[in-house]
Amino acid sequence: MPDGSAAAEAAGKGPPHNIEAEQALLGALLVNNEVYDRVAAVVRPEHFYDPVHARIFEVAANRIQKNALASPVTLKPFFDEDEGLKALGGPAYLARLAGASISLFAARDYAQLVYDLAIRRELIVIGQDIAEKATRMELDREPRDQIVEAEQALYQLGEQGKVDKGFQSFLRAAYDAVQVANAAHQREGRLAGISTGLADLDGRLGGLHPSDLLILAGRPSMGKTSLATNIAFNIAKAYRRGMRPDGSEGAIEGGVVGFFSLEMSAEQLAARVLSEASRVPSDRVRRGDLTDEELVRFIEAAKTLEKCPLFIDDTPALPISTLAARARRLKRQHGLDALFVDYLHLAKAA
Repeated sequence: MPDGSAAAEAAGKGPPHNIEAEQALLGALLVNNEVYDRVAAVVRPEHFYDPVHARIFEVAANRIQKNALASPVTLKPFFDEDEGLKALGGPAYLARLAGASISLFAARDYAQLVYDLAIRRELIVIGQDIAEKATRMELDREPRDQIVEAEQALYQLGEQGKVDKGFQSFLRAAYDAVQVANAAHQREGRLAGISTGLADLDGRLGGLHPSDLLILAGRPSMGKTSLATNIAFNIAKAYRRGMRPDGSEGAIEGGVVGFFSLEMSAEQLAARVLSEASRVPSDRVRRGDLTDEELVRFIEAAKTLEKCPLFIDDTPALPISTLAARARRLKRQHGLDALFVDYLHLAKAA
């Protein structure tokens, strides 16, 4: 039921859009306000291609949230002076929308279509912005900075598509709790999370879990880096891939580890790990004061651990946005089960 400028857009080219889907969704909303509860988590006013449709959805949503009726009649006063609606036929257009409504059960599918097309348009805008910035030569902007910005923009766009889970029944929550307990029972270490390799710490934490944010604090030279390094090494050393209880494939023991070393170089960190693995004191490694037997043990430890999924980034003073972008890249390329930052306040805020 395209009309006026909407008809021109529907028949024309331009960015991806579907005017008919927007009209059908708005019609369903105006006929049955319960549609809003089904689509509110998926689509927002800015996802509509036609700006008039965006305003209609916004006004209708505002009234529904106030427990007021949103219908062609009740919306008419809000659009008496709307030039965009006048171009589409005025208040009669609202009535025509209601006449072309779809069923309550199909509304979410139409909302998803409107959302998907909006994301495609956003991707085009981001791509054009990347190309435009790449053609400009600026002394204070390195190409690597533009890559980080592009990754950040794409990540934020991807996050928009994540719908909150909302309420769930106690039965579902109880089932998930039983699954976690069963996974812990099946594991040799009797842990629900990833083992740190330190029995006393595992006993207190129950292992490391995906939702955990743990901060290791202490006075200088108390061994914070050494402890963090040992835990990271233990997790990576125990890594074993297989089928998880939920049917997905990933780490069933240990995990892939990312380690941001903002103060110590990757070579120094690796030397610490190898020192622990070979039982050769790190101070003697630095001085080169090793016996032939210790050197052989050190080299053998390096050979044993060469396939260990421990990835080190020793770039100093990383901005938080860059740190997050690099972690996401590691997740895509190799997987990521645990992330360490040594140490946190050396990361730049921007």
